[in-house]
Amino acid sequence: MNSSSEITLKENAIINNIRFLKKKLGPKVKISTVVKANAYGHGIEQIVPLFEKHGIDHFSVFDYGEAVRVYNSLVSPASIMIMGWICDDNMEETISKGLEFFVFNLDRLNVALKASKKLNIKAKIHLEAETGMNRSGLDVRELREAIALIVENEEFFEIAGFCTHLAGSESISNHSRIQKQLSKYQKMLAILTDNNIKPTYRHVANSAAAFTYPKSRMDLVRIGIMQYGFWSSAETFISYLSNKRSKINPLQRILGWQSQIMAVKAVKVGEFVGYGNSYLAQTETLTALIPIGYSGGYSRSLSNKGRVLIGGMRCSVIGVVNMNMIMADVTNVPNVEVGDEVVIIGKQGDLEIKVSAFSDISDQLNYEVLAHLSERINRRMI
Repeated sequence: MNSSSEITLKENAIINNIRFLKKKLGPKVKISTVVKANAYGHGIEQIVPLFEKHGIDHFSVFDYGEAVRVYNSLVSPASIMIMGWICDDNMEETISKGLEFFVFNLDRLNVALKASKKLNIKAKIHLEAETGMNRSGLDVRELREAIALIVENEEFFEIAGFCTHLAGSESISNHSRIQKQLSKYQKMLAILTDNNIKPTYRHVANSAAAFTYPKSRMDLVRIGIMQYGFWSSAETFISYLSNKRSKINPLQRILGWQSQIMAVKAVKVGEFVGYGNSYLAQTETLTALIPIGYSGGYSRSLSNKGRVLIGGMRCSVIGVVNMNMIMADVTNVPNVEVGDEVVIIGKQGDLEIKVSAFSDISDQLNYEVLAHLSERINRRMI
């Protein structure tokens, strides 16, 4: 290992997850693989070619910069959908590259129209409806204004989609709100239909909604966390298992994170370890210094709480998590030495540290842990 730590990505897990999702969602539902936040920490440049290799040809990102990274990572042409930020100055390049994008207000629609006229290329737009999330999207009045502009300039627009975002479909507590959103979406879709506008894709579902609310699947689903091997929530997983004989998780984790010991030190009883006085050695203690820290995505909130695997044993992180280093108690690990493997996420022997373990001992969500993994960490396919 040349770098201080390394992320490994399992191709077999990708194959498994795609097969499972396609089987459950059915042949009529297009999967848009969400690769925002550096592909949930997995690495856009590393993961996109693999998803493409195994049958994915539609990708969703948050902003223009991510879209360009996906565009440059593809082997063959594929659909790329920008769900969020595009600087006005990037609109012409967005359209010229054939990138699809959400239109969630009239300002963006007008910017797109201006660029489309200049290039004489149709803008591929997804009209986003405000159905109750109250975050982004066109309300009924704005939708009617957008339709009027589109009808007047139909030669400059391709209506690639009509979409909305559901507010918390991973929790049963939001059931009533989700139902209201789905109802409002259908009413707004009828407005499009009445004006002879038929989007290529109707889409509202993310990973959780696609499994919890089957009617939300429509033409396309935006699958994020599940394709990486994680359920959106324990509720979503339990709901899926409720009518299944097998209680085995059908998803496989793609990502592992490993490092190595860079130094071993004996600490005497009564000595403090690391910055400040948060950890006092109660016995003669052997510590391992590991070259990862909060700059790479190992949260400071894991100080004196985190666990790593060394020598087939679970070892406690002691002291404060530094910018680039952590320390682990290896007193009970036999024959420990510099260069030994340290597993931060993944398996070693019969033991495993899951991303969910970070949530159990800190306030971080699965999504948060993955998204904070530094892009500087080397990623390698296995």
